[in-house]
Amino acid sequence: MSEQSTSRPIILGVSGASGLIYAVQAVKYLLTAGHRVELVASRAAYRVWQAETGIKMPPEPQEQEQFWRDRAVVPQGGELRCHRADNVGASIASGSFRTLGMVVMPCSMSTVAKIAQGLSSDLLERAADVQLKEGRKLVLVPRETPFSLIHLRNLTALAEAGVRIVPAIPAWYHQPQTIEDLVDFVVARALDQLEIDCVPLRRWQGHEPT
Repeated sequence: MSEQSTSRPIILGVSGASGLIYAVQAVKYLLTAGHRVELVASRAAYRVWQAETGIKMPPEPQEQEQFWRDRAVVPQGGELRCHRADNVGASIASGSFRTLGMVVMPCSMSTVAKIAQGLSSDLLERAADVQLKEGRKLVLVPRETPFSLIHLRNLTALAEAGVRIVPAIPAWYHQPQTIEDLVDFVVARALDQLEIDCVPLRRWQGHEPT
């Protein structure tokens, strides 16, 4: 087992926002790099997955682990453990379960609102609340446009509480050629907030004026 795979895990929350490819690519790169991933998908994520791909996500954790590995095309490597959204007694619901932090990607505005108000109606929201109360890193990747004033106020409240907000807005200076290139930019920038560099990304090196 690699040194990375024995370190503290990363929690990946997958909410019901559109853009589940962001979560797939995050799983791909984290597992390939040997990280431990604790994944929880909200109930809405199941419906969005079927709407976006026509495929049903299995509800049982063991079947879901294989499902994510198949989508990410990472049959081996790292550690992946999935949790049911209604299992509020899971390990990641406790502050005594130490982690490197949590990324919610993609993050719906409903999830933003509940985390901002300290509500924990499911395991994803409880795990995020735990990261906040323990002073650990929490990264949200909202996928919505346009933002309403309510959305902006909720995001501001979270930023004031120390949450890193990384909107799903790709750049173009790395000369993307595919949709995956655009997705990978966002995934890389989100994982940067946890000081994890495992996405092969052409980073900005500066530009000298001519």
